[in-house]
Amino acid sequence: MSEPTVPLGTRQIPADNGEPTVVRFELSLRSMLIVLAVIAGVWSLLNTLPALLVLVVALVLVGALHPVVGWLEHRQVRRTFALCVVFGFGTLLALGLLALTVPAVFGQMRTLAEREPEIRESIARYLDQSRFTANLAEELRQVRYAELLRSSTTTLLTASALVFRIVAYSFAAVFLAFYLMLDRDRLRGALFAVVPRAHHIRLSRVLLNLGTIVGGYIRGQLLTCALMGGFIFVLLLVCGVPNALALAIFGGAMDLLPYIGIFLTMGPVVLAATAQGPVITTIVFLLMLAYGQLENRVLIPLVYGRALRLPSSVVFFSLLLGTTLAGILGALLALPIAAAVLMLVEELRIELPGESVQPKDVEQRRQDHHAEREYERRAESMPAAQAAAIAVEISGERKKAESEAEKAPADPNPKNSPSTPAA
Repeated sequence: MSEPTVPLGTRQIPADNGEPTVVRFELSLRSMLIVLAVIAGVWSLLNTLPALLVLVVALVLVGALHPVVGWLEHRQVRRTFALCVVFGFGTLLALGLLALTVPAVFGQMRTLAEREPEIRESIARYLDQSRFTANLAEELRQVRYAELLRSSTTTLLTASALVFRIVAYSFAAVFLAFYLMLDRDRLRGALFAVVPRAHHIRLSRVLLNLGTIVGGYIRGQLLTCALMGGFIFVLLLVCGVPNALALAIFGGAMDLLPYIGIFLTMGPVVLAATAQGPVITTIVFLLMLAYGQLENRVLIPLVYGRALRLPSSVVFFSLLLGTTLAGILGALLALPIAAAVLMLVEELRIELPGESVQPKDVEQRRQDHHAEREYERRAESMPAAQAAAIAVEISGERKKAESEAEKAPADPNPKNSPSTPAA
């Protein structure tokens, strides 16, 4: 009896009755096209990453400045004039800060460079006190800066080109944010025009939540950076450590990276304090460590809690992933992007078969249905731009009501609740 012929690309698996079963592995044309499309998408993403980062930064600026522009519009200020005022004031503020801080920073850096031999010798004497670090002290005394400068010329040129690109991308992001806010109604109408009207309320709620996340993140960043810079400046000023302003500005800038910025700041600050002796160095180190714990355990959860609502594990993984993909800029954008992704997962969640329905989900569905009916009634036969404005208005009123309900104390006597029918 002849054995069955097995086509190429298959293998035989014995069946339970002892007869061979042919398992065929085939890759359909559709699957091949999907794989090629994914590869092409990843390749395009990697090659257009700078442009995408400019777009993301512009959207972050839009979310941060939108409340200010909206506040001016509510006071009968035309949107174009309000945008010019906000961006003009922001530009003047940035130029003023640069004019006040850059000369002082360069002056203190020059002073620090002039005192470098003294500081290095102080550190070496401190290391000489232990036989385990005596060799390190001798190596520190023998450092030759001419060789270091010669070897770092290429690095300096690369860093200069990187700084130039960052400045150019920053200007591009600011201009893009201005035009995005200027053409808000037209862009929002185009977005709503390609989405079915049955999903307009959900889309408007997603846009409002994105604005809340981005705005809260930016305001939190400004607050925590200002607090960190002020703390370092006062601490070093009281302890008599020179170059307090430069180190405070550096610490405030590093604090843009939540949880890890404090560790990047402690090195230069503690190193500068070594010139004042071991007692001052220990005091500065302990106070910096204590402030870092206060910021990580109290300030960051308090400031970012309502806006981001991210667990600590998600925060650390997001920072790691963002830094790996896009460096410092990726780390800066990691938290709002992670919060936005979690918000989208929650908003677009699909109930699985057999999944238990929670009471809050039932109430959410009821409110969604009521909002969609109101939207259909008010936006009937309207163009997409006007319908989008109505959808955002309905979702905004609902979001405001939900925020007020969260702030209001719970009713201790539910029988008196207006939702309970009277007997």
